[in-house]
Amino acid sequence: MIDDETPVLDNHLHLDPDNNRGIDAVRDFARVGGTHLLVVNKPSWHLGVEAETGEDFRAVFERTIEIVEEANGVLEGRAWPVLGVHPGLISRLVDDRGFSPEEAGELMQAGIDVAAEYVASGEALALKSGRPHYDVDDAVWEASNAVMRRAFEHGADLECAVQLHTEASEDMTDVAEWAEDAGLPAHKVVKHYASGRLEGPIPSVMSETDRLETAAERGEPFLMETDYIDDPDRPGAVLGPKTVPRRVGWLLENDYADAVRNAHVETPKLVYGIDTEETLERA
Repeated sequence: MIDDETPVLDNHLHLDPDNNRGIDAVRDFARVGGTHLLVVNKPSWHLGVEAETGEDFRAVFERTIEIVEEANGVLEGRAWPVLGVHPGLISRLVDDRGFSPEEAGELMQAGIDVAAEYVASGEALALKSGRPHYDVDDAVWEASNAVMRRAFEHGADLECAVQLHTEASEDMTDVAEWAEDAGLPAHKVVKHYASGRLEGPIPSVMSETDRLETAAERGEPFLMETDYIDDPDRPGAVLGPKTVPRRVGWLLENDYADAVRNAHVETPKLVYGIDTEETLERA
């Protein structure tokens, strides 16, 4: 059972303000005890944007900021935007739109540059980048890594976290070292859709009981997420918005109170500099 003093943060979910559940998903999350959200912009093409320049991503970022402001009116805690360019865009640009890998990478870096403006102004909390989680050729892989490194450079300059969408792995020390080479501490690099064990970045653990049990037993910093995608064409994909609060209840029932505090108070403060207790005002 979640008490009134326990913050509950979903570290990575998407909201579609125009085509699917949007704010209703936030209400579902709040109704079962959820208090805080990190809302990651949907892939640009899912919001109807086929970018030609970095400035074209601005519409995606602005719409995400708007739905976060709406979510803040629903939550007893608060929400923050995480903005960036989905790494899968590179395949769309190269395979469907005729870009070379280098041209695609340059466009995506320009999108990251625009996202960084919102972090600099205080309108967004963190950046999102990464590389494809599926097999690609060497040129696409190299261009994708260059985009990710650009995000690390901005993260270092802005002292903000970078969330990564990458291949499945339990050892990404090399990527954490790239971040540190750019001046961004490894604890400000977050691998989303992580298992319960990860070397290098901070794992944002998919909220399935086996993964959470591994993370809880490990005792290292971790976050919890659903990767809810709010897609009307894929209603059963990934996890629903009620999952994190329900899994917090499960952790508490199984004597993992320290792990709950780790994932919802201590690690958010370590990674993002946010205080989920101070920003919690339960009715």
